[in-house]
Amino acid sequence: MEIIKRETAYQGHYRLQVYTVQDKGNEFEREVFQTGQAAAALVYDTEKEKFIFAKQFRPAIEQDLVEAVAGMLDSEDEKPEEAITREIEEEIGYAVDKLQKIYDFYPSPGAFAEKIYLFYAEVSKKTSEGGGKGDENEDIKTLELSPSELAKYSFIDGKTLLAVEWAKANVLPDLQSKKKAK
Repeated sequence: MEIIKRETAYQGHYRLQVYTVQDKGNEFEREVFQTGQAAAALVYDTEKEKFIFAKQFRPAIEQDLVEAVAGMLDSEDEKPEEAITREIEEEIGYAVDKLQKIYDFYPSPGAFAEKIYLFYAEVSKKTSEGGGKGDENEDIKTLELSPSELAKYSFIDGKTLLAVEWAKANVLPDLQSKKKAK
């Protein structure tokens, strides 16, 4: 298969493109939603011993969504680590103490070109109120969950589910053993 033509059908906050694909002498079209690259993080406050999530209204699902802190990379030159550090400060108001890469993945490559860089972040110092950026129309609240609450909470966001399942295997056992040692 080969992409032989790309046309922009719509350019707004995101871009919708129509690709003409050639395969074995046949041509067909596919729509591709260009959202850019994003960074997300499961955030753990080591002082409060709680995980911190962003809660905000998402028009695509017409409801508030509890999710890992996340945001778009501002440019092709911005590193995912820089983007998620900025987003943690903007959305929940914390400085990052430790950042660990979990995965890079494409959440829905059948129609979306978005790539997400997923991290685990530890924080301990609140530096601002957070809440997002007004000029980006963000109104973000936070939800804090203890490790036991995290293990039981029902998330519906894909990147958050992936991060939480990773934490259940890689972080929660360590947190539980530290708690028993106290």
